[in-house]
Amino acid sequence: MRFPTKFLALVLALVAIFACSPAAFAQAPEDAGGRVVLVLPFDNHSGNASLNWIGDSFPDTLNKRLTSAGFLTISHDDRQFAYDHLGLPADFRPTRATTIRIANQLDANYVILGSYTLVPAAGGGAAGAAGTAKSRIMIQAKVLSIDALKLSGTIEDSAELIRLFDAENAIAWKVASAMDPKLAVSEQTFLAAPGAVPLPAFEDYIRGINATSGDERLKRLKNAVSQVPNYPAALLELGKEQYAQRDFDGAAATLAKVPKTDPLALEANFYLGLAEFNSANYAGAQAAFSFVASRLPLPEVVNDEAVAVSRQGKDSVELFRKASDADPSDEDYHYNLALAMFRRGDTAGATREAEAALKLKPTDNAAVELLAELKKVPAGTKLKADAEGGFSPLERIRRNYSETGFRQAAFQLDQVRAIRMAMLPPEQRAAEYTQLGREYLSQGLLPEAETQFQDALQASLNSADAHAGMAQLREASGNPAGARDEAKTSMIMKPNVAALLVLARLDLADKQLAASAQDLSQALRIDPKNADAIALKLVVQQRGQTVP
Repeated sequence: MRFPTKFLALVLALVAIFACSPAAFAQAPEDAGGRVVLVLPFDNHSGNASLNWIGDSFPDTLNKRLTSAGFLTISHDDRQFAYDHLGLPADFRPTRATTIRIANQLDANYVILGSYTLVPAAGGGAAGAAGTAKSRIMIQAKVLSIDALKLSGTIEDSAELIRLFDAENAIAWKVASAMDPKLAVSEQTFLAAPGAVPLPAFEDYIRGINATSGDERLKRLKNAVSQVPNYPAALLELGKEQYAQRDFDGAAATLAKVPKTDPLALEANFYLGLAEFNSANYAGAQAAFSFVASRLPLPEVVNDEAVAVSRQGKDSVELFRKASDADPSDEDYHYNLALAMFRRGDTAGATREAEAALKLKPTDNAAVELLAELKKVPAGTKLKADAEGGFSPLERIRRNYSETGFRQAAFQLDQVRAIRMAMLPPEQRAAEYTQLGREYLSQGLLPEAETQFQDALQASLNSADAHAGMAQLREASGNPAGARDEAKTSMIMKPNVAALLVLARLDLADKQLAASAQDLSQALRIDPKNADAIALKLVVQQRGQTVP
């Protein structure tokens, strides 16, 4: 796959650390590899060309859902790269042989192919857009295993067109199950995963991200956001388009609206940092880059954070050193570190780093000039920000976000974490997976949360906390019976507040006020200061039930 090698330097270094431990790899998860998936646009068999956008929507939705289930999906940009490399037009519909060539170009293990058609609503329905929206979409998909050169049977689902998002979620779960029969995430969790928006907003978003004209992209994405102001994917793409059109203030305002708990927050904050940087709001840029680096400390991001720090007249040596240590093969990081050292007065260190930059790229004129300047000044001289004599070099910022590179890095870090987890005692492993599950659950990332809770239970089936977490997940995904079963199982193992609160909420929803009050009373005896229990107690009391 076309993953930028330098971009992954930090991740590969982490992998190398664990490679020193044979025990770690002896216990590594079986599914650490072979999970790279390419989703192609689905074919429109409806006979209505105005519905072609639906075919383009499948890669977008399935990529999100398959990523949440632990697969590494190939982005639109990388798919386009493969098409360009093979001399294929963007709207090309490949044969099976060409599909295999595309998959090999991208190192994909699986390719998802599909088609869809529309069946008119019962009674014929109304003509026009309203009638179309009431039609039923019939979806067929197949999984092509590149490794086995085998095509799966037909995978089908259907729904009213207005529920397109739900139908795509259902197909995603069936596809994921076909690729991984041991998939830990239930269909109910997939269907309950957040992200659905009204069909017109979804259409504008898909048409926007696939438009060939910048003006058309801007128009469509603004329409999507105007209909759903808190639509993270549309906000991200709108902000990126505004940035591309050099509306930096508009881009910053748009990108800042993407919640930091959303999976898209890393990319949004990278572009937010660039937008703020281009508006000379260096403190804002530093904050945005720092947010990204705190979660995915790749050298490109750390470098940009350091540049933003430097532009505020602050010492940035340690940040630049961190970027350079993570990827010593990048001349820009050595050059930036040399400048930062020069500003600090460490001319010896600056000279060393400038020479390292030139060794990597002898034609780097700026590095040549920097080294010549360093040789002219006495040891310990500090480079002033407003240096006289026309020598006023600036650190180099990285302006390109590689979605694929970031996702690959995150995927590799997950593999490293899984290897580390495999080395822990079962009870500790279960505790750590449960904590991760709770963090995902608090962000509304239901499939990711279920995977962690299932891993926790696989490590220790008797983990009361893992069963309680699963109870909370089942409750959130609209499965009250499953939530009650998991909560009761958790309580048998160990009375705990999380399970009792699930039972209390379920009893309250069933109008069993006395039972809910009893659950709450027990929870408050365990933790009298629990904020959720206190808040729920007030609700129960307002309905006339005393909580003992």
